Amino acid sequence: MLVTTRSRAAKLGAFVAGAALLLSACGGGGGGNSAVQTGQAFADCDKNPNTCNSAQADQLQQGGDVTFAIEKNVPNWNVTSAEGNVFETGMVTKGILPYTFYATPDLKPVLNKDFVESAELTNPTTIVYKINPKAVWSDGTPLSADDFIYNWKVQNGKDCPDCSPADTSGYDQLTSVVGSDGGKTVTATLAKPFTDWKKLWGSSGAMYPAHLAKQHGDTNTPAGLASSYKWFGTTVPTWTGGPWKISKFVNNQSITEVPNEKYWGEKPRLNSVIFRIITDATQEPTALQNNEVQVIYPQPQVDLINQVKNMPNISSYIGLGLTWEHFDFNLKSPALADKTLRQALFTAVNRKDMIAKTVGQFTNKVEPLNNHNFMPQQQGYKDVVSATGQGSGDIEKAKKMLTDAGYKLANNQLSDPSGKPIPELRIRYTVGNQIRQNECELFAQTAAQLGIKVKVQSTDDLGQTTTSGDYDVIVFAWVSSPFPFGGAKQLWGTGQGSNYGKYSSKQVDDLMEQANAENDQTKAADLLNQADKIMSEDAYVLPLYQKPTFIASSDKIANIRNNSTLDAPVYNMAEWGIRK
Repeated sequence: MLVTTRSRAAKLGAFVAGAALLLSACGGGGGGNSAVQTGQAFADCDKNPNTCNSAQADQLQQGGDVTFAIEKNVPNWNVTSAEGNVFETGMVTKGILPYTFYATPDLKPVLNKDFVESAELTNPTTIVYKINPKAVWSDGTPLSADDFIYNWKVQNGKDCPDCSPADTSGYDQLTSVVGSDGGKTVTATLAKPFTDWKKLWGSSGAMYPAHLAKQHGDTNTPAGLASSYKWFGTTVPTWTGGPWKISKFVNNQSITEVPNEKYWGEKPRLNSVIFRIITDATQEPTALQNNEVQVIYPQPQVDLINQVKNMPNISSYIGLGLTWEHFDFNLKSPALADKTLRQALFTAVNRKDMIAKTVGQFTNKVEPLNNHNFMPQQQGYKDVVSATGQGSGDIEKAKKMLTDAGYKLANNQLSDPSGKPIPELRIRYTVGNQIRQNECELFAQTAAQLGIKVKVQSTDDLGQTTTSGDYDVIVFAWVSSPFPFGGAKQLWGTGQGSNYGKYSSKQVDDLMEQANAENDQTKAADLLNQADKIMSEDAYVLPLYQKPTFIASSDKIANIRNNSTLDAPVYNMAEWGIRK
């Protein structure tokens, strides 16, 4: 999702095309999952996810530099756009974009009081925000209702048809956004109740400056809005509205951030954080051991974790949170238009075997995930997948489904009911990710037993690959924030920017709309699970497992910790410091 968080998104998005997939927490951030932990810094993180590895100010140096490895370049700087909603982009921009709410390591939404002093639902359809009177952009322009209004217009799917936002949910329900008190009070009115109202202008789709948008397009016309929205994507930010600012960007190499001297809140203690781009995850342990980087947050791989375990003065931690791995079909691929073929392929996938051969090699608590919107630690989680047989690895059942539908298998080649051979499919994964490569190869081996050839192919630009639909099957992960209902619409709703595989079901859309407008959380979860059951039967996305996250850091760095949400370990980057 983020970020493509992740991206996004996602969004603000592992992977991850991180997304602003938004999930509602009720459990701890990985507590009770028997997470693997080495060293001492993260020893308390299972019990105290929000405060582990803490240090008081008098125990920290003033200044110092920290280098944090990220796995993808930043080709698009607009994390609220479908193409820019990538997890690494979300991490890099977290310190420069203002936002209303963010997620802490215990998976809970928390108000960002540096930006908004209060945010209240004054009635079922009215939200009132009080902007911190000290909040200003780095050029001195006050943060105001104008910023709320601009970021609403480019994400509501109506005022700017060509903006292609990663997520319109909630924004498309707002009928007005009005400023008062000199622009420091914002009143947002909804057409109907919105269950996940705290996600609006939150960390999964944070604020871009309206006054700069006006310099790069007329913010009152669709074309002008699109022009400014594109400009934010193609332009490295020299501005900031957070505690950090970008001082240097070297394409495909690094992004350097230094404290924003105009920031009104608590100033960062470090002199700089350098995000070093290392696209080959296998090189990250070496860089950590050589002190070329001091923090890594890679996709967990067996060899990588084993290397880090033996490093002196390095602590590591594996947690489970709001990140989940999945196979997606591209429904615009002609061969995959038939639901029976999709159901058969997913039925043939053996998730337990896949887990055992990948993440199961370094943790024994990962189980097949059976919901697209809730994690097992969350209220609302219900198994909607197992009854379909998908993910069971039942090859014979898959074959029978195909033959019953008129497909024929001869000479290791499957033909459709008209006698036309099923063409070779392409399954794609993020370059350098060995676990994903293994998952793709296992998928290809399974498909071969059904007479379907699958070519395994990597991509070095997940955001572009997903938004352009340049795949038949793809594996990645969504990284989430703690709201489920708007996130569901973002990912599965007809025409949504993050619905990369172009799934469409009026029945699912209607149920999600009802869930989004239901203030009773139990009823909302039931409606969303009804929608999920239908989508599961349609075999569009197969959840694989709740994805472990892995952080390793120098013991010298205090106040850094795992955060298995879209907000990632950088959620509190201003608090990081080097121990004396």
